[in-house]
Amino acid sequence: MTERRVVITGLGLVTPLGNGVETSWAALLAGQSGVGPIENFDTSDLSCKVAGYVPRVDGRGGGHADMVGAFDPDAVMSKRDRKRVDEFILYGIAAADEAIKAAGWTPKDEEALERTGVLIGSGIGGLQTVYEASLTIHEKGARRLSPFVVPSMLINLASGQVSMRYGFKGPNHAVVTACSTGAHAIGDAAEFIRRDDADVMIAGGAEAAICRLGIGCFAASRALSTANNDAPEKASRPWDADRDGFVMGEGAGVMVLEELEHALARGANIIAEVKGYGLSGDAYHITAPAPDGNGGYRSMKMAMKHAGLDPKDIDYVNAHGTSTPLGDEIELKAVERMFGDQAENLVMSSTKSSIGHLLGAAGAVEAAFCALAIRDGVCPPTLNLDNPSVDTKINLAPHKAVKKPVRAALSNSFGFGGTNASLVLTAYP
Repeated sequence: MTERRVVITGLGLVTPLGNGVETSWAALLAGQSGVGPIENFDTSDLSCKVAGYVPRVDGRGGGHADMVGAFDPDAVMSKRDRKRVDEFILYGIAAADEAIKAAGWTPKDEEALERTGVLIGSGIGGLQTVYEASLTIHEKGARRLSPFVVPSMLINLASGQVSMRYGFKGPNHAVVTACSTGAHAIGDAAEFIRRDDADVMIAGGAEAAICRLGIGCFAASRALSTANNDAPEKASRPWDADRDGFVMGEGAGVMVLEELEHALARGANIIAEVKGYGLSGDAYHITAPAPDGNGGYRSMKMAMKHAGLDPKDIDYVNAHGTSTPLGDEIELKAVERMFGDQAENLVMSSTKSSIGHLLGAAGAVEAAFCALAIRDGVCPPTLNLDNPSVDTKINLAPHKAVKKPVRAALSNSFGFGGTNASLVLTAYP
């Protein structure tokens, strides 16, 4: 049987840099930051007071309502319908809408609908819904709970809502692997296509966990940045000596994955090819990566093996790079080990320096950035890298985007519990 190849024919993004692929991408390359102060709930007793909110026309999260490219909830769902979904589902639907429209894939015949699936994951899901429901039951009693609490908080309802919106009846699934979720979702969806369970998959991740419960819990685990509450745009600083934790972000990244011959037959625009997928477990600690970085190394090695590529073939790496004191250097050393003498030819950046850490959506958004790097021949920058904590031959793209042809890109995502995922995307043809 001829190998079934998987290509990307549509992208959709909702990020702290704005709504839509081109808005977010242009702001990223321009070195803009989507991190700002938390303004929509009390932070007086919280050590972290900054986050990467999606700029919205309704002003939720801060003063971004007048921003060009601000997210308009009314353009996605009616107010009545939005009361029945959590924000992570809303963002997932919006990103899926954009990706599907870009791909031009809205089939009506039953066979095509049955061959189209949805796989959108989330690391935490409806945390705001859980928080508000707990307050309701405590303050007003159980009888005042909405019947939509459960379908609002369930992670698989992002996939469910998209499938119902479009009538897609193929594999309907969700991935929940902490901060590796988005990458695992894309990798797993590609596997569904490779083994002929679907011809098209709508895949990615969505997250909206910036609430008192989310910030409070991550702050309690000492994972969040607290040193730049007065200068939010400087808080996320991967590989910098002054980094002190990650900045929580929100949003969604979704892509349309398609079997190559299927895409060619309908004349679809092919952005990139999903060439390799690797995954591994650290088996070490609930939050900290293994000190030798072996889990991430094995994940990258597997992705490269499945892609059939050597280190010399990779031009850009989008690092997990969260801005935590331990994780950044461990990943850097693992990448240096993976690429050896080829490291000096590599550009690696952390786009979390611009948008914060989108948790379960991070891997999907960053994979989309890799596809765009391939499309446009430019590697996005790492902001706030003023004083690198380690010497390396790798170009970490400090402050400014790096223009260069990108034949292949590697995207890393690592999560709590030691779960690792790596994706290799290549130019097509």
